[in-house]
Amino acid sequence: MITIKDVAKAAGVSIATTSRVINNAPHTSAKAQQAVQRAMKQLGYRPNANARALVSQSNYTVGVLVNNMSSPFFGTMVDAIDAIVTAENKQLLVGSGQHQADKEAHAIELLANSGCRSLIIHSKGLSDSQLLAYLNEFPAMVILNRVVPKAEDRCIALDNFQGAYMACEFLIQQGHRHIGYLCSSAPIEDARDRLAGHLAALKAYHIDLNDDAVAYGEPNEKGGEKTTTALLAKNLPITAIACYNDDMAAGCMSVLHENNIQIPTHVSVIGFDNSHIAQYLYPKLTTMHYPIKIMAEQAAQHALTLVHSELKTSACRLYKPTLIRRYSVGPVANSR
Repeated sequence: MITIKDVAKAAGVSIATTSRVINNAPHTSAKAQQAVQRAMKQLGYRPNANARALVSQSNYTVGVLVNNMSSPFFGTMVDAIDAIVTAENKQLLVGSGQHQADKEAHAIELLANSGCRSLIIHSKGLSDSQLLAYLNEFPAMVILNRVVPKAEDRCIALDNFQGAYMACEFLIQQGHRHIGYLCSSAPIEDARDRLAGHLAALKAYHIDLNDDAVAYGEPNEKGGEKTTTALLAKNLPITAIACYNDDMAAGCMSVLHENNIQIPTHVSVIGFDNSHIAQYLYPKLTTMHYPIKIMAEQAAQHALTLVHSELKTSACRLYKPTLIRRYSVGPVANSR
């Protein structure tokens, strides 16, 4: 039995493009249409009428790609998008890519083949060139939390570098000069940008860079525990620790409590994201606010607009983190 996959292979285009041609979806190039129609004729492919009727409801479906379904961060993101989509009387489909290129690509194809005309993509695994190809294929796709060169107008991102710079600078302003950093080991630009921002702040204030003061681990509570334990084992004169995110900060604070190191009297801790957990730690966590709700709402509005028209901007919408002062950061003590 000939399938849509066979047609796509013969036409030399993606399954998503083949589906769009079969269902007469807009924004499909004449070249792609001709290739798919030629392949269908050669293979004798006849699309199922019921399937075509189902896909024709794509006006009412918006697809979202996230890292994983269990993260509170992505829960906030999806809830914000769903509120915008529901207000427009449309439905939401969500796929996860686990920040892995093959899984992200597979999820995008599934969303497109399920009839999603608008797509909101949070991708860390796919390359810029791969994302650019998808952006060219799907005119109503928007990238969230990343800037893709040559498609900046369809990207909504956070200035991670500036956020980490501000976090480190706040610690320095409290008198800290021996500052540890818990960095995510995930090979994504968020981790690289936040580390670069932290190091740039140290350099700007003429504080010597100490590679031993940077520890790498998974961006979760367990990773925070392991990296903090590693820092303490080095017996460095650290008076403050900046963390890649609030989850690592939670693990960090747990280890400090277990070792009778008072926060912030002996060691100050600052996080990043302002996630739900931040205000329930003890002491409440000082952190950088990540405006994911506002960013997700903007992405949803852009994606819906692009179905019918082009955006009126040619620049990336870059959001800036803000400092949330709570009780985990204090002035440096005279002695530890």
